[in-house]
Amino acid sequence: MAGDLLMSVSKDEHERAVFRSRRMYQSDLDSNIATAEYRGELRGEQRKALTIAANMLKRNAPIDEIIEDTELTREEVENLRDKLLQQ
Repeated sequence: MAGDLLMSVSKDEHERAVFRSRRMYQSDLDSNIATAEYRGELRGEQRKALTIAANMLKRNAPIDEIIEDTELTREEVENLRDKLLQQ
C-alpha cells in the first residue's frame, strides 16, 4: 500500500514538490522547537549562575572567584554587584 502511494507520488512532479515542502516544513519546525528548548535551558542556567553570583557577592567573595565558579563574564558580575549595592 505505502509502496503504491510512493510510486504514484514519485511520478508526479507537483506531488513530489508538495512532499518535499511538507518534509522541509516539518524539519524546520523540529529544529525551531529544539532551539527554543535549548535556549530555555540556557536561560535557566543563566538564572542559576546569577543567583549563585549574588549569594557570593553578599558574602564578599572576590569577583575573580565568582567568575570562575559561575562562568559569568566580569561585566555581568560587576553589573549584578552594582544592582545589589543600589538596593
